[in-house]
Amino acid sequence: MKIIIGLGNPGERYAHTRHNVGFWVIDQLSQHWNTLVKTNKFQAKIGEGQFAQEKIILVKPQTYMNRSGEAVKPILDYWNGSVSDLLVVFDDLALAPAQIRVKAKGSSGGHRGVQNIIDVLRTSEFARLRIGIGATPPGHNTPDYVLSTIGKSDLTVYQEAIKRGVQAVECFVQQGADQAMNQFNSKE
Repeated sequence: MKIIIGLGNPGERYAHTRHNVGFWVIDQLSQHWNTLVKTNKFQAKIGEGQFAQEKIILVKPQTYMNRSGEAVKPILDYWNGSVSDLLVVFDDLALAPAQIRVKAKGSSGGHRGVQNIIDVLRTSEFARLRIGIGATPPGHNTPDYVLSTIGKSDLTVYQEAIKRGVQAVECFVQQGADQAMNQFNSKE
């Protein structure tokens, strides 16, 4: 079993913002795997399906980003999952737009949603897929930047990142975090 958590903020106001790229990956996986993510449970939208003979749980926490751990913990408990079953997908200011990185474990890198998951689970020993959104431009504040809507001129770049993110998730499910890191963390 693998539990794929896409981080974002619920509601139409945030749907097209940089901070919601984790939700976008879940939405694409949902379509690609024909797995509806609509069950409301544990403060999250959840879908159960199969990929590569593996049970898959797709999750979009509805707690708002900074409280994501409140949804993740009960989901792990309910399905008797361990942190080794978990992959968290989220936006990253430290990576250029469309750049992706898979990590087997590590710190939050300053991402409050990931930090909340670490705090609630009391471990950082879970895999994550970071999707670059680029650094906050000069003269802007970070909260406004991450919560801003992606313009049409940049949309193609983000769509490519989401496509590669889906491929990285599939590699993680089939071959594990190390192989996903080897395949998707090349210099771009």
